[in-house]
Amino acid sequence: MKTAKGFTFSGVHAGLKPSRRDVALVASEVPCVAAGCFTTNAAAAAPFRDAQPRLPSSIIRAVLINSGNANALTGPAGIEDVRACRAAVGAALGVAAEAIVAASTGVIGMRLPAAKIVAAAPALVAGLTIAPHAAAEAIMTTDTRIKLAARTVTLGGHEVTLSAIAKGSGMIAPQLATAIAVITTDAAIAADVLDDALRAAMTTSFNSLVIDGDTSTNDCVFVLANGLAKNPAIVGPGPDRDAFAEALTALCEELAREIAADGEGATKQLEVVVTNCPSAVIATDLARSIAGSTLVKAAVFGADPNWGRVLATVGARAGSQRYPIDPHRCIVTICGVRVFADGAPAPFETAVLRSRMRDPNVTIVVDCAAGDARATAWGCDLSYDYVKINADYTSLIVQSADGQLAKDDRLTNYSPSLKRSLIVEALSYISKFAGKRCVIKYGGAAMLKDSLKKAFCDDIRLLRTVGLLPIIVHGGGPEIERMRERMGSSAQEFIDGVEVTSAADMKVMEMVLSGGINSELVTLLNLDGANAMGLSGKDGALLRAKKLHAEHGRDLGQAGEITSVNKDVLEMLLGRGFVPVISPIGLGDDGQSYHINADSVAAQIAIAVGAEKLIFLTNVAGILEDGELLGQLSASELARHLVGGSITGVMRVKAESALQALAGGVARVHVLDGRTPHTVIAELFTDRGVGTLVTSLEPGSSSNTKVGA
Repeated sequence: MKTAKGFTFSGVHAGLKPSRRDVALVASEVPCVAAGCFTTNAAAAAPFRDAQPRLPSSIIRAVLINSGNANALTGPAGIEDVRACRAAVGAALGVAAEAIVAASTGVIGMRLPAAKIVAAAPALVAGLTIAPHAAAEAIMTTDTRIKLAARTVTLGGHEVTLSAIAKGSGMIAPQLATAIAVITTDAAIAADVLDDALRAAMTTSFNSLVIDGDTSTNDCVFVLANGLAKNPAIVGPGPDRDAFAEALTALCEELAREIAADGEGATKQLEVVVTNCPSAVIATDLARSIAGSTLVKAAVFGADPNWGRVLATVGARAGSQRYPIDPHRCIVTICGVRVFADGAPAPFETAVLRSRMRDPNVTIVVDCAAGDARATAWGCDLSYDYVKINADYTSLIVQSADGQLAKDDRLTNYSPSLKRSLIVEALSYISKFAGKRCVIKYGGAAMLKDSLKKAFCDDIRLLRTVGLLPIIVHGGGPEIERMRERMGSSAQEFIDGVEVTSAADMKVMEMVLSGGINSELVTLLNLDGANAMGLSGKDGALLRAKKLHAEHGRDLGQAGEITSVNKDVLEMLLGRGFVPVISPIGLGDDGQSYHINADSVAAQIAIAVGAEKLIFLTNVAGILEDGELLGQLSASELARHLVGGSITGVMRVKAESALQALAGGVARVHVLDGRTPHTVIAELFTDRGVGTLVTSLEPGSSSNTKVGA
């Protein structure tokens, strides 16, 4: 990510948490003008009470943030601790303590172990670099991933950069600021203009974000501008001021959407758009109310198109606030499907809409037919995990004598009945998995986001722990295309659904698949303790291949198909406790390398090693028909869908590979949504599953059940 000139970042482990980074520093090499927006919560934390009176300012050099401890409701000692930390970091930086503002996030009501932060100050300053990732990690609490964003804009002929780090997951409601964010820019701008631009940006970004309706004691957004872009200083209205404000707003909106998608326990991001309202104020209130409705959020979690809850929320706000809006005249659209119009329910295919609502992004649009104002709010669904996270948040927190906070999440802390049910259910699955082999085709969205990569690696480690023997085959479509674009290669060409692979393309594919993706995945798995071993299909002649010919005789280049799998290589690795990670490159008898479809490779390997299961991770909920998820199919049913033409595109290749695997003796094939974290575990450790299960058994067979699949 591009960062603004003159800013550096660091994040260290000071001991507030047991292991992760917990203190961050954002510093400028020159003084900055700075502005801030803060929580409206009257129980505001000590850092808020220290920083708010000092902003806007023109002397700020750094922002210090700690996670793990909110330093809220800690009395006069809380302010003393903030000042001690500012003084230590100021001394390490060689600047005045007054040039530093601070923020905290974490558990409320426990005194901040300031001595730990003071002791860490030299390392914090020594670790400053232009890369913001360590700082973004250090401010996380219940976040599942770091949040970064950047924008560039030309002002007065000079390129200006805005970059930001943020945290936010729960205890978020639209009351001024809604999380912790530090925005840095090298723009030259007056403090009062910067302050006005930040406050205006809040309206359509952080102020339009609702996770759970609770306003934190620690919410704050800082923006620092050091002027190193050398643009003509923005001191009042004009085109440059407008362009800067637009870029700042877009940056804040991106961060707000990121926070919404990472809400505590969230499985879906919710976007609510209210249009044709009497005023922007009313539109904003309605959008926030819908996004924050517990019933709406629960329906979104369950992919339930319960539009009645949406209109009930509109009616409740219109009635209590006396808004000139008649819910009977509204038009409601969910995920592009109109569900209410002309004063009555609109006909729609429930199955199609439910399928769309299983996507990670759900959009609700309400046309109020009462004006021309509009507003957008962001939120997330309400899952079982949200309740679990917040039910246990402080009851499982313990503080050591030196102030370190840790979570004691041992099973012994729960009720005997819950412990019994969890252990019995887990053991029933584990007994079925022990010693069984599973081939997983890793691809799609699961390969693109860091949080999904981490979740996948966690799943593999856990599967090994319970005795399952996984083998991973990966694709690389998006990465290959990006590399082709960087190298100026011609556009991809497909014949009969197969990508034409020239000799130049083959070099790119080997570089990306074996040298890039395979190496990265093996590294991540081994960091997670999975004991992975990376292989090209050429290694040990694992995959023998031949040239693939199109039906109409057209040349496909070095696209290939498998002729044999060297089972001995895989048996050796499995026998020694390794997780094989295979790139789909085959070796021909002619000495040529061949690119083979990864789905086909996974199927042939599953057959060769006698795998019980074959799993495909993809970018949809599973196999769909007319938009509806097909939860379970027999091989004959899947074949009929293929012949009937209802399964097309990349899913057709997966379906054909699934049938090959089943015909070769694989018992079960799963098609899963790789956009959802831990989807592999969710499929294997739940009775109903989360995607499509295909078996060789015919419908109605007593053994054709998903239990223990």
